Amino acid sequence: MFKFLQQVGDYTKQSFQAGRYIGQGLAVTFDHMQRRPITVQYPYEKLIPSERFRGRIHFEFDKCIACEVCVRVCPINLPVVDWEFDKQNKKKKLNHYSIDFGVCIFCGNCVEFCPTNCISFTEEYELSVYDRHQLNLDSVAMGRLPYKVTDDPMVTPLRELVYLPKGTLEPHELPADVHRAGLFIDDILDQKKSIVI
Repeated sequence: MFKFLQQVGDYTKQSFQAGRYIGQGLAVTFDHMQRRPITVQYPYEKLIPSERFRGRIHFEFDKCIACEVCVRVCPINLPVVDWEFDKQNKKKKLNHYSIDFGVCIFCGNCVEFCPTNCISFTEEYELSVYDRHQLNLDSVAMGRLPYKVTDDPMVTPLRELVYLPKGTLEPHELPADVHRAGLFIDDILDQKKSIVI
């Protein structure tokens, strides 16, 4: 008889635990029902990258002075700079420049330390290819104009979902002139000035 009562007690205890766990799961589900959607229908919709996004590197051949600063600051010595010394002008002449994006870690050191600003990041992030040797881009390939999501007529550009205004659940219905959620740098500085005064 005692064994039977113990089994009934265990069954009741496990039933209450199961009910509690189901309630916790439903609480998480109902909490997510009130959140913003994060699904992007990728080939047809693309997020607009942030202003400081590190995409494919854009290279301007005419600005490069072959100083090799990008090679020295690169943690993996990735850029290949081929130059020859022009005795007549007593300057280096750039012959070839290439970066293997299959190895690049997109740290941004080359862009930051370039003295002539001939290297810059673009918004282009679709670098997938079937052969890894196609990721070794030379100065001609890196010199092509960068791709912008907003210029493609086949794609619906979406603003970053993180920056949707509070209470907005549909990024498709957001007007283009609406400011992002949060404050701009000027607004933050104005607030700090008013607090100090």
